Order: sequence, then structure tokens, then C-alpha cells
Amino acid sequence: MADDAYLFLLPDRRPRLGAALAALGGLECTETPAVHGWLQAHDVSVSSEQVRILPAEAEALIPEDAERLPVPLSEEEALRVQQECAPQAVTDMESELLEYRDTTQDWEALVHRALTAGIPAQRIAQLTGIDPQDIGRLTT
Repeated sequence: MADDAYLFLLPDRRPRLGAALAALGGLECTETPAVHGWLQAHDVSVSSEQVRILPAEAEALIPEDAERLPVPLSEEEALRVQQECAPQAVTDMESELLEYRDTTQDWEALVHRALTAGIPAQRIAQLTGIDPQDIGRLTT
């Protein structure tokens, strides 16, 4: 894991930026001594609305006077942070893309099962939108 995000304290009277750390549930980094010490040093808790998180690529958005701490995230946690920080329209679109990836990830196995069940390759292409040539490559 690398420094994939930044925790920061949102100064008073600033527009809400990033995601509230509490909104993301239990990130592994919140259990580290570094984060515990940082929170104690600033006399705030994980549940404070002032404790925010942003993906590392958005560091430039953090106010200069804000206290910040780089933190490592797992791939799944980084995705959650990005989605929580994204505008809702972007989040909805990313969710659709993830669903698509999940449904198409094993398309070859699905096509094999359909062929084994006796469904003609042309019908599989018609139902799935998969290129008939791709289906043909699986039958050879």
C-alpha cells in the first residue's frame, strides 16, 4: 500500500470538501498508531465532520492551512473514497461500469455454458451483443 489518500482537518467556515471519514466506515488506516496520534494531536475524533479524506490525486484541493496526513488504502478502500468524494452523477456512472465489469468478467464461461446447452452461436451473439467472431474463437 502507498499513500493513496489524505486525511485533513477542514478549517472552520470552509465549504465541505472531500468525504467525512466517518461516512466511509472502518478504513484500516484509522486503526494505525499514526492516525490515532494525528487525531489526538489535533483533539478530534474519527467521527468529527472536520476530519475529511480525499484521494491523493486531489491533494491540490486541500486548503493550504489545513492539517493533513497521507494514509495508505487498500484497492477497495481507495475505490470507496473516490466514490464518496465524487459528485453523485459520477458515482452512479462508476457503479454502472463496475456492474458491467462484474457481469462481463466471465463472459467466456457463460458462452461456453450456452454452447454446451445447445444455443447456437448466432443466437448467443444476438442475445448478448458479443461479436460473433469472438464467440467463434471460443468454438475452435
